[in-house]
Amino acid sequence: MVVYKICLKVIRLAYLAFDLMLKICYNCLDNKKVYLARVGFPTLDFLMGGVIVNKKELMKKLVKMCDESARSLDYELEDVEYVKESGSYYLRVYIDKKAGITLDDCQSMSELLGEKLDKEDPIENAYYLEVSSPGLDRPLKNDRDLKRNLGKDIEISLYKPLENKKKFEGNLKFFTEDKIVIKINDDEMEIPRDAISVIKLALKF
Repeated sequence: MVVYKICLKVIRLAYLAFDLMLKICYNCLDNKKVYLARVGFPTLDFLMGGVIVNKKELMKKLVKMCDESARSLDYELEDVEYVKESGSYYLRVYIDKKAGITLDDCQSMSELLGEKLDKEDPIENAYYLEVSSPGLDRPLKNDRDLKRNLGKDIEISLYKPLENKKKFEGNLKFFTEDKIVIKINDDEMEIPRDAISVIKLALKF
């Protein structure tokens, strides 16, 4: 029991030490300007299987925090992702503005959001915070994304074949709550939104 308590104290001290080590680096990946910061470290309760945070509630809180930070800097919040990849957790925040996002914008957003995250500490485990501009290959997930890209060529992937095809490419004409309408050559096609798995901009090379 004594050895167990000593080990717990050693682990706790180790993570406190790590918490003082913030690593900040800049990367440019796939035409996206990225500001990457190492923030947050696992608490002992998390490592020992203590508190389990409801991810849906966590995401609501994270989106609210990100949106507030973006608005205060006159940016638009495009998307928020919290994922685990190769054993590490990532909080990815995508922002945009009419003039386009610069690396300095990503840094400003990351610093402001990082302060809020440190203060409120909503995430139990260690994670990386990434702030970037939305890439051209980013999925169009909501009505705001679709509205911004009206008149552009998009690529739609379906869960199941429609007219023996699972992928369609055409010009985005309009959309409703239930359907997406695209123009393929001279014909318009209606696709039910609940049949769509992914919508992306059609990249032309």
